[in-house]
Amino acid sequence: MTIKVGDRLPDAKLFEFHETEEGGCSVGPNAYQVADLVKGRKIVIFGLPGAFTPTCSARHVPGYVEHYDALRERGVDEIWCVSVNDAWVMEAWARDQHTADKVRMMGDGNLEFTRAIGLDADMSRVGYGFRSRRYSMFVDDGVVKLLNIEPGAKFEVSGADTILAQLS
Repeated sequence: MTIKVGDRLPDAKLFEFHETEEGGCSVGPNAYQVADLVKGRKIVIFGLPGAFTPTCSARHVPGYVEHYDALRERGVDEIWCVSVNDAWVMEAWARDQHTADKVRMMGDGNLEFTRAIGLDADMSRVGYGFRSRRYSMFVDDGVVKLLNIEPGAKFEVSGADTILAQLS
C-alpha cells in the first residue's frame, strides 16, 4: 500500500556513507533507523530512481541543493535524497552533486524503505531492475504532512520548487 498524508513513516533502515569518524559515526557506510532520525524533526525527503541518472543528476538533486536555504527558512531541519543504491554510490554521487551539509544522500540498496512506503517500481524494461518512483514529502516528527508522487517517469511535482511552494 502506498504511503499517504497522515501516515507515520515505517521504521526501515537506510544507509549513509561517512568519510570521517565523527558524532558516533564510523568511516564508511552507517546504518540508520528511520524512526530514530525523524523523531522531533521536520524533514523533506525526496526519492528518485537512481544515482547518476540524467534527470536525477541534472534537475532533481540540484534543485534541492539550490533551495536548501529557503527550505531551512521554512523550518526544515534536514533534506534527504533516498535512492535504491548502496552507500558507496550515494557518497560518490554526493561529491559529484556538491550536496555536503545540505542534502543527506541515503542509500536504500535493499529497497527496505522504498517498499515499505509503497513507492517501489519495476523498471526492468529499461535495465534498472527494481527502483524507486520519483516523489517528495514533508515529514514532521515521523508523520507525512505533504506528499507528491510523480505519475510514471515524469518530473513535474517532486522537485524542490514544488515542496518549497507548499511550505510557504
